[in-house]
Amino acid sequence: MWEEKDNALQTSLQFKDFIEAFGFMTSVAMIAEKQNHHPEWSNVYNTVNIKLTTHDAGNIITDKDKKLAGAIVELYQKYKG
Repeated sequence: MWEEKDNALQTSLQFKDFIEAFGFMTSVAMIAEKQNHHPEWSNVYNTVNIKLTTHDAGNIITDKDKKLAGAIVELYQKYKG
């Protein structure tokens, strides 16, 4: 699901429609805020593109990225149930 590219973890996730995609992003936002680690992302209709990298570590992949990526996978699996 995640690809290491340009010193970041990246993925593109598909949903049923815009509402489901936006709901997913809202849920991720709450998780990211609790972890104090925020994704770079975009949303077009039913697709959410996510990029995780740790800026304060020099734009590299760190355990913070891996932890948030794991939480995103867990949440996505619930949405796709």
